[in-house]
Amino acid sequence: MSDATEWISSGADVFAALGTVGAFTTGMILFRREHHREATRAEEERRAQAVMVSAWIEAVRSPSGARELLFHVHNASQMPIYEVALRNPTPDCEEPDEAEFIGLVPPGQTVRRPAPKEWLTSYFSPEPVEIEFLDSSGRRWARDEQGALK
Repeated sequence: MSDATEWISSGADVFAALGTVGAFTTGMILFRREHHREATRAEEERRAQAVMVSAWIEAVRSPSGARELLFHVHNASQMPIYEVALRNPTPDCEEPDEAEFIGLVPPGQTVRRPAPKEWLTSYFSPEPVEIEFLDSSGRRWARDEQGALK
């Protein structure tokens, strides 16, 4: 009987050890998932204002009736954005010429600035443009012509 009791006791110890390892493994998996979820939430909070900023170029009629191109910067957030700069690529190459500095764009507003006149010859339809800015927390953001935010 003592051999059977030892086997049962040893089996119970092994089962308890396996349960402990399983509980530890499950806890670590749940901890990693929660950590990843928190990191994702923190990144979304950091990007919350930046995703609400866009910039594009569009043709409009001037008061005199002539067609002109304007840069549009729209800040749909509830906080201003600062040090706003639009990259001006030249129409024949992809390298940026110089930046159009706008400065501040108030919350919920669209700021318009003239684009280079020579762009009218190659303009077809509204399209996004590169923009760089600081959000209200002081983080620098850039959005490329495809809309990707960095």
